[in-house]
Amino acid sequence: MSSGVREVVTLQLGHYAGSVGAHWWGLQEALFLSNSPASDLDEAIQHDVLFRTGRTMQGCETFTPRLILMDLKESLATLKQEGYLYEDPQKNIPIAWKGNLTTHQQDPVPPSPILERLEQPQGDRFSNGDVASKRLPGGKPQQLGKPLVPERLAPAWTDFLRTKLHPRTILTIHEYNREEESSRLEAFGQGEKLLQDGRYLEELEDRLHFYVEECDYLQGFQLLCDLHNGFSGVGSKVAELLQDEYAGKGILTCGLTPVLQSSLPHRNFYRLMNTALGIVRLSSQSSLFCPLSLNGSLGLKPGGPVALPYLQYEPSLDYHTSAILATALDTLTVPYRLQNSDITMSNLTETLNFSGRKVAEASAALPFSVAKDQSLPDALYNQQPSAAWCPLSSCGDQSDASCFAQSVVLRGIGKRQQVSNAPPGTEPKSILHMCETGQEVLARYLHTVSPRTLSTSLLLQGPCKLLAPYPQFFSPFLNKYGFLLEKPLYCPAKVESIPILAAFRSSAGLYRTLDDFCRELRGTDLRRWASFFSAGVEMDDFREALDELRTLSLCYKKSSLDENSDDDTD
Repeated sequence: MSSGVREVVTLQLGHYAGSVGAHWWGLQEALFLSNSPASDLDEAIQHDVLFRTGRTMQGCETFTPRLILMDLKESLATLKQEGYLYEDPQKNIPIAWKGNLTTHQQDPVPPSPILERLEQPQGDRFSNGDVASKRLPGGKPQQLGKPLVPERLAPAWTDFLRTKLHPRTILTIHEYNREEESSRLEAFGQGEKLLQDGRYLEELEDRLHFYVEECDYLQGFQLLCDLHNGFSGVGSKVAELLQDEYAGKGILTCGLTPVLQSSLPHRNFYRLMNTALGIVRLSSQSSLFCPLSLNGSLGLKPGGPVALPYLQYEPSLDYHTSAILATALDTLTVPYRLQNSDITMSNLTETLNFSGRKVAEASAALPFSVAKDQSLPDALYNQQPSAAWCPLSSCGDQSDASCFAQSVVLRGIGKRQQVSNAPPGTEPKSILHMCETGQEVLARYLHTVSPRTLSTSLLLQGPCKLLAPYPQFFSPFLNKYGFLLEKPLYCPAKVESIPILAAFRSSAGLYRTLDDFCRELRGTDLRRWASFFSAGVEMDDFREALDELRTLSLCYKKSSLDENSDDDTD
């Protein structure tokens, strides 16, 4: 077992990446602020992997993410680029003054009025601002409602950031903004140009060196970037830089896309082209690339948002959707963050990326469907494979698709629940009820539903802890610990923790997903979108990227039965 710290540096690029990151750091802070110790030393998460210690100018110890964040100035709202931790309270005192000094301390920044509005009861909302929609038996929503909060009132990610940041974290981009139509960072080529040369590249390299040089054993980089806009190009250049300067280190990249509403045609096509280029470039330069989104598909018509049985989230709110993706990501990355574990980021990615399969999809049961006193064998036995988790990668329903390899984490199942609690002498209902450990139960279940899949699995007793401002968008069928109830609560509980099942999967279904996406783009008259190519990407380079996307899709093809013909007739 490894006992030293194996550090990871995280990079967040874009507004939606900031939203996911804000919740993700909050989830980790909730875990190390909780008073309950890990049930087992082998289950303890080593927070020094992603966080670093430091001291303010007043000598106070700090604990901040090892993070570099790039975003537009407007996206930062009231958050200062240098943060608040290392301010010198004496810096504004006039040195010529010889009289008495009085210190005036400014009150903390009040909570965002937008989040306060979300927290207020109103009409048929719960107290957390979510739709109290009618529920079907089992907690499934009838229909996701219309936006509760107008887009202009949607909170910025800084409104729900509770974690303090280091002064070297934020790198602000001033050339573009989110509000003016003529100056949006919306094309891949625009993002590439930002990091081709100049001060942004120098500042990024300087911050990378600052974090990397203080690491004893750097295991790799986590890269979160918007996939649907110009930050896709920024991410491509960042991944290229990391691959060149830190060869041999793991690079786990997540391309993030919010739930998209109907918009102008050119934005839809820009999104498609940014996404295609991002998948090709980021997957080639990373150890593993995973698209993350609650959109139904990658294509021109994203489809309806993913329905999660026990969450009543509002798809139009980044505040909600980013919380879901952050919670899944927090669980997916647990294997290389454990205190006593030999698994590194490189180990994790190598189990999934063999034979050129550099793209993986993410799935999750959030929360995992289990009652308070129900055993894990009973919970898994009662679920069909298609109900075990929901897709979070805009790849459609992949539950029936075969899988080459998967990394699965289940957390929040206590020791007493891990094996069958049937009375002695009772006939076992299944082979799951015959297992002697919870780890064996999970491994046997995965072998049963995916018999020819290389599966690695991890079972932890500790759940995912939740602290405000994490949204309380849970079904009234859940108690405060995220366990299922037979009847809904009249007054929904404030959920403090949840059990989660999450998986990275190298699925054969990615063949059809990537191939269909490629065909849709090839059927587009690219000459109509000259403005996209004027931003820096040549049309021939884009066509070459589509060829690479097609080649990438073939890595997931199991047999000639997967399609009627291999002939490319586009």
